[in-house]
Amino acid sequence: MPNNEKGKIYDLEERTAKFGENIIEFAKKLQKNVITIPLIGQLIRSGTSVGSNYCEADCAESRKDFEHKLGIAKKEAKESKHWLRMTTKAVPESGNEARMLWKESNELQRIFIAIINKSKANKNKSSNLDI
Repeated sequence: MPNNEKGKIYDLEERTAKFGENIIEFAKKLQKNVITIPLIGQLIRSGTSVGSNYCEADCAESRKDFEHKLGIAKKEAKESKHWLRMTTKAVPESGNEARMLWKESNELQRIFIAIINKSKANKNKSSNLDI
């Protein structure tokens, strides 16, 4: 699996799966109470959906389908950032680990935005050639 100079994994399928696994491990450590239980559920749903939607995008049947599924992965990454923030408010001692996960979620979101923008730009280039 290729790594960049900072050791980040380029394989997005593996990276998004690892993100979901890290979310699960993080959630397992959190204290369970009336406030955290709903937050944990939401965080697990959004955090593990990033990878599943990326996998769906990777197997898309068209460019439009690819952009749509990747857009969902982007939204799930953004939603994960929200639930990490709420979790940190509910369990302040989780802040350091939550910040690391938030950073990874933010990076994934930015990668998805860049891929979607590039896909749309390539579509526009193709359309201009057809004229």
